[in-house]
Amino acid sequence: MKNFIQEGENLALAAPYARLSGEGALVGATFGVAVTDLANAEVGTFMLQGVFTLAKATGASTGGAQGAKAYWVAGSKSVSAASSGNTLIGVFTATCADGDATCNVRLNGSF
Repeated sequence: MKNFIQEGENLALAAPYARLSGEGALVGATFGVAVTDLANAEVGTFMLQGVFTLAKATGASTGGAQGAKAYWVAGSKSVSAASSGNTLIGVFTATCADGDATCNVRLNGSF
């Protein structure tokens, strides 16, 4: 196939803010996890698929049941079960409580 470019599990993207390896970022409508440490605007590889342990938002109604939708909270750069004003990034692979600092999320490949 002459028009095939790549599989798409990983993409080279410009970090919208500084990220450490393993931290998530929303780049436009694409969510990924940085493979290496990246400075703001630095181009690097982001993984768009897989299961990752990510920082979880604090507060009430931020935890989620296994299989529930997981959303990216842009302001705190963390994951929450709360959908209002946030971006869908995947599903929780294990139940996480409101007080947990991290949660496990299966990314949905950007959408």
